[in-house]
Amino acid sequence: MTHVEDELTDQPACWSRTAAEAGACTEELPKPGERVALVGCGTSFFMARAAAALREGAGHGETDAFAASEFPHGRRYDRVVALTRSGTTTEVLDLLARLRGRTRTTAITADPDTPVMTAADHAVVLRHADERSVVQTRFATTALTLLRAHLGLHTEAVVEDARTALAAPLPPGLVECRQFTFLGQGWTAALADEAALKMREAALSWTEAYSAMEYRHGPISISARGTAVWMFGKAPRGLADDVRATGALWIEGTLDPLAELVRAQRLAVAVAAARGLDPDRPRHLTRSVVLAP
Repeated sequence: MTHVEDELTDQPACWSRTAAEAGACTEELPKPGERVALVGCGTSFFMARAAAALREGAGHGETDAFAASEFPHGRRYDRVVALTRSGTTTEVLDLLARLRGRTRTTAITADPDTPVMTAADHAVVLRHADERSVVQTRFATTALTLLRAHLGLHTEAVVEDARTALAAPLPPGLVECRQFTFLGQGWTAALADEAALKMREAALSWTEAYSAMEYRHGPISISARGTAVWMFGKAPRGLADDVRATGALWIEGTLDPLAELVRAQRLAVAVAAARGLDPDRPRHLTRSVVLAP
């Protein structure tokens, strides 16, 4: 078993543990009414986007999400939360350094022995969700689970759905597809982006992601026999029929969207195996982007 397979299989246990411990992190995480920005890079940015949409949608306060390199320094926030598995990503550390003394900051990380521990005012360490793989799976979803639990939006039903996602076979014909599109709405649009990233990283696949209602506005033109369209969450009315009419394989998201992401991670590993690729050694990637001064 590859590292990424082992780690994605461990997600239900990571989620349960993190949800149970979330109550101990209330001082480090945003309080209701705070104006908050969540930041990250790559996968962590997508998790930040999902969490921001969930928090604002739940009425906890205005919440934005940015890639760490794109943070708008002219805006004022009560707190900035940085997601960083490695704790060494240059863009995140540079941003936290600029915010020190001006804005309260919290880092959610997997490694307590990294520079982010002193760069941020507060830290939440999810050491049990750390990974050996370059391709992120369990840390990203566990960090989002922490934030969902903090918002009161996590239940054990999500964990059960993740177990189902790991146990049930992938839909017939899906691995053989030559192109993959993931769709979402609201917070699940960021999960669709993350699913597409997993397919690119692990399987070098032609993969795209869109807001579901935008798919008819041009991107549906690439749908055809041999392509797959996977919906995260409830699909807009009529979209499944429109996609099936193109000849594409329509995949309905029947589980909690975070559990659907686990299914997509499994797909990335399966496609990599079918193409003779090693998902533990993704092309041109390293575990953390550390830039020279």
